[in-house]
This record gives sequence, structure tokens and C-alpha cells, in this order.
Amino acid sequence: MTSPGRTEHLVLPGVLTAEQAAETVAGILAVQREDGAIPWFRGHHLDPWDHTEAAMALDAAGEHAAAARAYDWLARHQLADGSWYAAYQDGNAEEPTDLGRESNFCAYIAVGVWHHYLATGDDAFLDRMWPTVYAAVEFVLRLQQPGGQIGWKRESPENGDTAVEDALLTGNSSIHHALRCALAIADEREEPQPDWELATGALAHAIRRHPDRFLDKSRYSMDWYYPVLGGALTGAEAKARIEEHWDAFVVPGLGVRCVLPNPWVTGGESCELALALWAMGESDRALEILQSIQHLRADGGMYWTGYVFEGDRAVWPEELTTWTAGSLLLAVAALGGDEATTAVFGGERLPRGLEPDCCA
Repeated sequence: MTSPGRTEHLVLPGVLTAEQAAETVAGILAVQREDGAIPWFRGHHLDPWDHTEAAMALDAAGEHAAAARAYDWLARHQLADGSWYAAYQDGNAEEPTDLGRESNFCAYIAVGVWHHYLATGDDAFLDRMWPTVYAAVEFVLRLQQPGGQIGWKRESPENGDTAVEDALLTGNSSIHHALRCALAIADEREEPQPDWELATGALAHAIRRHPDRFLDKSRYSMDWYYPVLGGALTGAEAKARIEEHWDAFVVPGLGVRCVLPNPWVTGGESCELALALWAMGESDRALEILQSIQHLRADGGMYWTGYVFEGDRAVWPEELTTWTAGSLLLAVAALGGDEATTAVFGGERLPRGLEPDCCA
């Protein structure tokens, strides 16, 4: 088992020194509540996806006990249908602020649980979390459409508790990654899930071959790189997709735009693109992206969400978010060769599911 507080693989030239890495990890730990919840920042809300990303960053830094508390928070507050609400005020489960249940938010626990297991080898943790992961995946797959794509969310009870069939490419790409991690967990437990294999293959096929099955959000950089980050596109297909829109989204020396044509670069999108580049085997370009966003680092080791590079030329919004810091630590951990992080985001050993041959 990895020793607590391990940060040597989080040292990256022009991005983090050992002291800076430790400071960033301490910044996330300072935001985490005693019950394990990790809100965006104290006084703001928690959403299950970003909570999980921050927990993964803690595992990458060797803070396994803190990460385990984050996953235990999810297990304790899972709803009866296997989901979580989209937002909770400051991580207080008694104060949900968005009663919708988003499919990609609910699926992502599988990525975090598999990452924690690979980082710790803790069989008892995997056994304890399996019912939670199973119920979350089943909730998500009840939203899958005949074309393989997965609906965005289930509405809040006050809005009829209805399933939203519209599918988002970014969210579905993240779900694809989560389903592969869920299948890895099932394999590790020797509990095969053939229905999940079929669902994963159908989703991958929809992402690769049927873009018309998703809402058009092509203005957003996440829709550009997430099919690569989520593992649906690899090899030549991945490279072609990244090259096609590189000049539109990447602002040299500043980072990655969140949405076109806005002059706004964001740390989270930049770090996720770096992870996607690393997964493609392009570590040099990944490093350049991470070096380009160091202007977002604040005193205390956390990172501003974004920066407007025209007009006011200012940090915006003025928020130091745990998920921005977490995404940076995960990207650095991948480049630094952290075994659990490279296994989860490299994807070579993750199951792929069974893809239909309808387009053969």
C-alpha cells in the first residue's frame, strides 16, 4: 500500500515542485469536510462528479484515508434508485440544491472506486463499495436509449421525475470511461455483467459512428476532447479529432478555451486535454498545456477556475475550486507515471465491452 502524502511523482518541470504539490494537496484537504464531502470550495455546492475527481487527486497524492472518506460519503448518501442529486450545499446531504440526477455524475463513482483500489489494493474497500457502484451503474443504464446513447438525466420529483432522453457527448464519453471501470471492478470480483458489456459497446459505437445521436455542443471544448479522454476514440481517430480543432480551442501560453468564441481559458479543461494528450502518447504537448496554465495558480496552492484574456484581462470567476486543483494533480500524476492513474486513464487494461456490428 502506498504511504500517505506521497508526492514525488507529482513533480513536473514548469508545473509543480514537491513543495507546490504538497501545498495543492493540502488545499484540497482543507476544503474537505469531516464527513468526507469535498465541495467546490467551502460555502459552495458539491456535485458527485467533481467530488470524485478531487478524491482521485487525493489518492494520486497518497492521501488514501481522505479519499476513502470521500467515497464513503457517496455510499452513505446514495438514493434508493442508485443515483445522487446533482448538487448539495457545501456537501451537506440534508441540503440538496438541485434535485435532478445526472447520468454522468452518477456513473463516475466507478472510475474513482477503481482508481482507489488500484492505488491501495484494498479488497475490503472494493467489497464495501461494490453495491454502491452496481446500483449507480444500473441507474445510469436505465437511461440508455436504443441507439446506445444515454440520456442526460432524470428530472427532479417536482418536475415529474421523468427521464430526459437528450444525450450529451461529453457526459456520454465520461460514462463510457466509467462503464469500463465498472466492468473492471466486476471482473476483479469475478461477477461478470454481460448486460454492462453490451451497453458499453453500444455506447462506444454511438460515440464513434453516430454523432447525430447527441445534442450539438461542438462550441464547447469538452465535446472536442472528451471522446478521446473517455477512451471511445483511440489511435488515428483520436489524433485526427484533436488536430482538427486544436487551433480553435488552444490559446498558446494561456490554456484551453471553455467555449467558442469566448476569450476565456479554464484550468479544468486545460488539464483534461493534457490527460487526453498523454493517453494518446503525446506527453510533450501535454506538458506544454500544463505549463501554460500556471498563471492560474494562486497563493496557497489552489487554482483559479479561469481567466478572461481580452477586455478586462482578469481571473473569472473568482473561485478556487477543488476540481481544478484535482484535475491538475491527476494530469501531473499521469505524466509522472503514477501506476493507478496511468492504468485508469491509459485504459489499455480496461474492458471494452461488446460493440454491435450494425455499421460493418
